[in-house]
Amino acid sequence: MTAVNKFLTATAVIALAGPLAAQEITIVREVDSNNYDPHKTTARAAAEALFMLGDTLVSLEPDMQTVTDGLAKGWEVSEDGLVYTFHLKDGVQFCNGREMTAQDVVYSMKRWIDPETNSPVSWRAGDVEDIVALDDKTVEYRLQHPFSELLYQLTQSFATVIDKDTVEELGEDFGISGFVGTGPFCWESWSPRDKMVLTRHENYAWGPAFYENKGPAHLEKITWQIVPEENTRTVAIVTGQSEATQYVPPIALNQLRNTPNISVQQSDSAFWTYFMGFKVNKETVSDEVVRQAINLAVNQEALAEDLLFGEVEPAYSYVSQAALDWNEALDDKLLRYDPEAAKSMLDEAGWVPGPDGVRAKDGVELRPTAYVFAGSSWQKLSEFVQAELLKVGIGMEIQAFDATVAWGKLATQEFDIFGMSYPYVSSGDALNLYFPSQNMPTPNRMNWDDPETDELLQAGKTALSDQDRAAAYGKVLEKVHAAAVWLPLYHEPMFIAQTDKLEPIKPHNNYGAGFYKGLDLKYKE
Repeated sequence: MTAVNKFLTATAVIALAGPLAAQEITIVREVDSNNYDPHKTTARAAAEALFMLGDTLVSLEPDMQTVTDGLAKGWEVSEDGLVYTFHLKDGVQFCNGREMTAQDVVYSMKRWIDPETNSPVSWRAGDVEDIVALDDKTVEYRLQHPFSELLYQLTQSFATVIDKDTVEELGEDFGISGFVGTGPFCWESWSPRDKMVLTRHENYAWGPAFYENKGPAHLEKITWQIVPEENTRTVAIVTGQSEATQYVPPIALNQLRNTPNISVQQSDSAFWTYFMGFKVNKETVSDEVVRQAINLAVNQEALAEDLLFGEVEPAYSYVSQAALDWNEALDDKLLRYDPEAAKSMLDEAGWVPGPDGVRAKDGVELRPTAYVFAGSSWQKLSEFVQAELLKVGIGMEIQAFDATVAWGKLATQEFDIFGMSYPYVSSGDALNLYFPSQNMPTPNRMNWDDPETDELLQAGKTALSDQDRAAAYGKVLEKVHAAAVWLPLYHEPMFIAQTDKLEPIKPHNNYGAGFYKGLDLKYKE
């Protein structure tokens, strides 16, 4: 019996939406976000909806390299890299019908960086001197220091322009009970851990230049349906209960490729890496030897082949070695599977196996607690790592949380290890997210607090030459790999499984959102 046929025998098929009208689709996904406030969440699930609900000043083309128009039709950058002047498109409206102006952009950007907002991603806005509206259609973005990746960061969902009145009306419930943006779709409803429903913004006509359709969207409604179970997501695609998903179980990919009326689209244009990080100031994992031993104890190649069916690349580095500014000097220094070396290191460091095989030192057992997301993916990954570590005497304990709770849990000091995956397009993009001390306790969940790292990251951000930027980021990569701050697991391309009733979908990798603005989602005529 094939893998898909086995899935079709599953009895846990969820009650998805009934038969859909021709211009509606259901997209199934594994997890939800904790909220949909662009300034207060780093969840991919939030970005998936926010790119549809709102717009950013500039957009990123599917090649993940070319920055193009968004709400701004054009822009200039001063010679010193400190002033960006954006010229806004005419006729842009929020979903409530109000015309968007430069003042709305200024409000959104300043809310993003306001310390009271406490955004975990405010660093992405650069070192802002001021942001001002020169008139209703012109925004001047002034920096204290050059930021070589500012335009890329302004394509992210965190830079979404939002309606001030709605923010003030909803208060802490903004992005929970409602949202108003300028995107091709509007917020209809959200039932946490169940589904989000978006409806077409009928007046939308300002989509980015790379879309053939600038708006309105072809589809009248999109339902994002949460389906944690891999088997059930596969069943939903095969049986037509869902028209598309980017959360494709690796076990099902080959079968789906050969299933009539189903297509699988793949993109390798960007990078997505899965890893487990260590809170370096917590007991047991504060020992660098323990962190190194964990890296040596886990067989990433077996994980990629046996657990993920060869559809991913085993990871030994924290960013893909194909990413911009990767430090090639590290290629021969990366920690690779060697469980005997792991045992020897732990023995020499005084971690002695107990009666149950779990090691201890000075009366402290080597039983670090790992926080992961609930759902089939991280359950399997963490259990694989758990089994590998037990072979060398490390008794990792797993606690799994639903995504609506997990993001809050991952901002605490309660755990030793955490599971995470993330998108990026360059080494600098990745490093500036996770390793600045100012980003503790999240997204710097490792509590990596190193002044030299901060200085090097700042040097990379403000570098005016490619050579200087690469040199600074290369040194950071060398430091954090030497300290074994993470256990890298695998690098994943993007897959989208879809019904052939839809036109072929071109995956868009910006923050791993896959469908991006959804303007090209369309049934075949």
